[in-house]
Amino acid sequence: MFALDRVVGVLVALASPLKSDGSVDEPAFARLVEHVLAGGVHGLLPLGSTGEGAALDESARRTALRCVVKAAAGRVPVICGVAQPNLQLARTEVEAAARLGADAVLVAAPFYYPMDQASVLAFYRAIAVAASVPVLVYNIPQFTKVVVDAATVAALAAEGAIRGIKDSSRDFEYFEGVCIATRDVTGFRVFTGSDTMLVASLAAGAAGTICGAGNVAPHWVVRIYDEYTRGDLEAARASQDALYRLVMALRGDIFPGAIKAALHLQGICEPWPAPPAQRLDERLEARLRERLAEWGLLATERSLQ
Repeated sequence: MFALDRVVGVLVALASPLKSDGSVDEPAFARLVEHVLAGGVHGLLPLGSTGEGAALDESARRTALRCVVKAAAGRVPVICGVAQPNLQLARTEVEAAARLGADAVLVAAPFYYPMDQASVLAFYRAIAVAASVPVLVYNIPQFTKVVVDAATVAALAAEGAIRGIKDSSRDFEYFEGVCIATRDVTGFRVFTGSDTMLVASLAAGAAGTICGAGNVAPHWVVRIYDEYTRGDLEAARASQDALYRLVMALRGDIFPGAIKAALHLQGICEPWPAPPAQRLDERLEARLRERLAEWGLLATERSLQ
């Protein structure tokens, strides 16, 4: 078990390799984990948004987490994503994640219905009181339609109900507000989920990033973190510029279809998203292939097995 208050750096929000029938591709999961670990990443997050956790059924979620925990083999921490609008279902997912070997859980706010901050507080408190692993908040209002206010994060952090947050809002004012509000909470981890904001987030006090682009170019993201932490800001900015271009190339069509397509082009997995979503359009995939080739991100010898 990893101590969450010492987890820093680049964690990858893993894609979930699937077969054409929507079933989990277990060998591809192992290839993906080895690919990102070879890129130097510091942790793994299965079943987040990039991992389509909210689109997979219970059996697929369990299989996916087992695959990641097995492939990680204790080398890096594994934080499992949880996205359930129902409190009891969310608690069940947290319990299952702990039982299957996750070191912590990243829990999205309850979605679908409008939610005031008192209800958000009650939700996370109820999750935390029964959780046997640390809980992080997942703030992604473009998906949940619920913002976990900085004051709410600070209150939960001060109580010890949560041990960190991943913010994917792309709202830097919000992100900085969370950093300021939790700065005095010892060991509290603030991660950005916005690949394009890594340098800025580190400057504001982030512990690191939990990023989607790290599936495709893990060494690019790790390079930014390393350059920033050794004080080479000019190099970090140049590397951030390169990552920005990659993120823009991966953002087209239906998320996370372009990431799945890129991994397919790299020979890691098949291109299928969770049903009913469709694979990336052939025209867009051809354009993506050109960009990946230009950036040296196509594996020439890797093949699907």
